[in-house]
Amino acid sequence: MGMTMTQKILAAHAGLDHVEAGQLIEAQLDLVLGNDITSPVAIKEMEKMKVDGVFDKDKIALVPDHFVPNKDIKSAEHCKCVREFARRNEITNYFEVGEMGIEHALLPEKGLTVAGDVVIGADSHTCTCLLYTSPSPRDGLLSRMPSSA
Repeated sequence: MGMTMTQKILAAHAGLDHVEAGQLIEAQLDLVLGNDITSPVAIKEMEKMKVDGVFDKDKIALVPDHFVPNKDIKSAEHCKCVREFARRNEITNYFEVGEMGIEHALLPEKGLTVAGDVVIGADSHTCTCLLYTSPSPRDGLLSRMPSSA
């Protein structure tokens, strides 16, 4: 049986000829997305694990868009945690207040995602960041869709 478009994208990023529903794979990620709700949780877990640095500072996007402007001290602390992590790890795609917008719209607007990318983010709307992707100024690609898609 043939693969769906999603399966073809995942297979291409995993270096496999075929993937199927339920299969666990290790795939190359084009971008990892974090915001001011989910990133502090991940950052604290990385600290517990004593992780030193990030896998690729250019393939991470941090967007504080849920608690900005800060509604209280706790939300300000979440944003501060993300900001300090971004500075400490020299994250290329950290979007400070005044430079950001809704994370799922911001990624394609900034040319950080193109069709066929594998993007992971701990937010239920992350999948929408590729629905309205336009040509990317990042590298001139119109898409990363597998040629057999």
